[in-house]
Amino acid sequence: MPLQQGSARTRQRTVLLVGIVVLLAALVLAVVLASLLTHGRHEVKMLKWKDRGTTKNLQEVILGRCYNYIRAQYPELGDKDCLKIWESLKDAFIYKNPCNITAEDYQPLMELASHPIPCNKSLFWSKTNDLVHRYTKSNQNFLTLEDTLLGYMADRISWCGDPSAPGINYESCPKRSECESNPGSVFWKMASKMFAESACGVVQVMLNGSIEAGAFRSSSIFGSIEVFNLNPDKVSEVHIWLMQDIGGPQSESCSGHSIQKLISILEERNFKIICEDNYRPVQLLQCVHNPDHTDCRLCTNGTAIP
Repeated sequence: MPLQQGSARTRQRTVLLVGIVVLLAALVLAVVLASLLTHGRHEVKMLKWKDRGTTKNLQEVILGRCYNYIRAQYPELGDKDCLKIWESLKDAFIYKNPCNITAEDYQPLMELASHPIPCNKSLFWSKTNDLVHRYTKSNQNFLTLEDTLLGYMADRISWCGDPSAPGINYESCPKRSECESNPGSVFWKMASKMFAESACGVVQVMLNGSIEAGAFRSSSIFGSIEVFNLNPDKVSEVHIWLMQDIGGPQSESCSGHSIQKLISILEERNFKIICEDNYRPVQLLQCVHNPDHTDCRLCTNGTAIP
């Protein structure tokens, strides 16, 4: 009887030891596999592009700008959900090839962040980035796309995804010349289209009359998207402000070739147009940095062409 009990205990110990060995082997195998998988992920290199990568702390930047816009600048938009807006932006590009972004990717973001634009306040621009935004900062009667919630959040930042972990490329993003359907290009085209569609009453456009290639370019966002999405049933007039640099060069005036092309496009769409060389309120802002220049004297040769 004692012999049988001893044999039973021996078998139990043997089974227990075998179980421990199997468990240890499984743990070692799991560790090895995890190490190989982790090493493999680290070895996957992100796609390389020619433009700057995603802005560092993108989430914090977007959320900070969103809350500042709806809380401090336009509290009447306080019902906007900044967390949902951020998530919709992130979902539009994270873990995606940055050359395969579509308008559908951004549609939820556009719907969440859109808001009405008061009539007579829409100000479009091309090649006058610095001047037009200096003007809207000094004159709150006008709004550019960058003064809306969508434009304010995205202005001067960049973002793009990558199929490999962590799904966001902070090193580089594609330029438009590398692929047309990149996150930035698709975003700004959609936002510009929506901004133009919402315009009503009198709208303004500020163009650069000191560019040799012409103030109006059909390839620009304004020339290819915004001008064709203005609604003749909502927009009564289009005012063109053709601004030349203080001291020149004066490459084009309201009678110039590219402006006449723009006027022709607008007339075909049944808009009333007024073009003005060196719109005086904007020129006075230019003169802040050039007060003694002859162009900044009280009497100038600015003309308006109905």
